Amino acid sequence: MKYYIIVNPISGRGNAGKSIPQIEELLRSHNLDFELVRTERPWHAADLAEAAARAGYDVVATASGDGTANEAINGLMRARAAGFNHTAFSVLPVGTGNDMLFGLGHHHGLEDGVRALAEGYRRKIDVGLVRGGDYPKGRYFANGIGIGFDAVVGFEAVKIRWASGLPVYLMAVLRTVLLYFTAPKVEITLDGKSFIQRSLMTSIMNGRRMGGGFMMAPEGTPDDGLLDPCIASEASRLRLFQLIPYFLKGTQASQPEVKMYRARTAKVRALEGSLPAHADGETLCYKGQSLEIELLPAALDFVTLEKS
Repeated sequence: MKYYIIVNPISGRGNAGKSIPQIEELLRSHNLDFELVRTERPWHAADLAEAAARAGYDVVATASGDGTANEAINGLMRARAAGFNHTAFSVLPVGTGNDMLFGLGHHHGLEDGVRALAEGYRRKIDVGLVRGGDYPKGRYFANGIGIGFDAVVGFEAVKIRWASGLPVYLMAVLRTVLLYFTAPKVEITLDGKSFIQRSLMTSIMNGRRMGGGFMMAPEGTPDDGLLDPCIASEASRLRLFQLIPYFLKGTQASQPEVKMYRARTAKVRALEGSLPAHADGETLCYKGQSLEIELLPAALDFVTLEKS
């Protein structure tokens, strides 16, 4: 087995770069045949992952957060489209949120992550594809698409450089409540059935969590062939503050402003206003007009610890 480890040195507020000696030591302790490379620019992880798949590596793993992992998935999916479908994917968690891994894997921390590589349990996962915004030809995702309020939270979180983890996103939520509270009027279509409303937030999930702790789809699973949309209608600033604890506990479906669905395809079109959006925390657009999302069932092998 050959392993290709992609490290984004600045991921996790620089924690990934500092973790390289520990990562290499753990890989050697399991006698793994690996090559470790560092990313040098945006979208570099996608190019590296695609090249590794074409070169015949058995596993590509990112030592990173969600953004670099998303890039690598895009590279692997490009390789698969060209017929190079042998390479599996995994994540060694060193990032800020690690939301993707929370929904996809059963390993947590570097030691568990490397042990998962050594044991080699593979799990088929679904992969989403979103078209629109800055990616009219499409961008793949594994965890979820955020449209509206949660996208702006992600944009604000990037600006907070002096903290990490869930506190970053909680501070970003507070900023966003002051910045983004006018819900656009949207047409939402799920599996061909449409409805129109003012939607403050539309999260189309494949995983379970966003923002380091907000349980957007508490019962979502990445291998059931279904997306889990979580849609929140317009609410006042005070009401937004009241809703935060429900999203942290995953009980938001009990609130009248929030509806949960399941679907294979989704489309969101702005009728008034625009759509800020992200995919796995990576910017799709700041002012998009239409996004189309589909799920590709069992599209990628993910390496994790076998669930006990």
